[in-house]
Amino acid sequence: MTYLENRKKFSLFLKEPNPQIVPAGETIFQAGESGNLMYVIQSGSVDIIVGKQVVETADAGHIFGEMALIDHHLRSATAIAKTDCKLVPIDQKRFTFLVQQNPYFAIEVMQVLAERLRHMNDTGISF
Repeated sequence: MTYLENRKKFSLFLKEPNPQIVPAGETIFQAGESGNLMYVIQSGSVDIIVGKQVVETADAGHIFGEMALIDHHLRSATAIAKTDCKLVPIDQKRFTFLVQQNPYFAIEVMQVLAERLRHMNDTGISF
């Protein structure tokens, strides 16, 4: 059972009828680009790269790209599909709606941000 299947609050993403299909090896976004979308991975895995180092591999049920959506700064990392992926893009309007309608969604996003920050601090990786 995936992370999303365990989380009732994210069940709507599993039912998303038209996910974005991304083939393995394709760049989803690059560090330094503006970012107006975050993504939920329905299936597949995505490498998150800072500099030339893979700092995380996100799998089905995980989110990525949320920092640029939240703080309106440039992307701090590059995301490349490690395998063929189905992604659900979430824009600012949908993100705001989700946060307003389900505070647990906001808490979950904050937990992801905190985990990533802690990992970066522990490994000495800087943006």
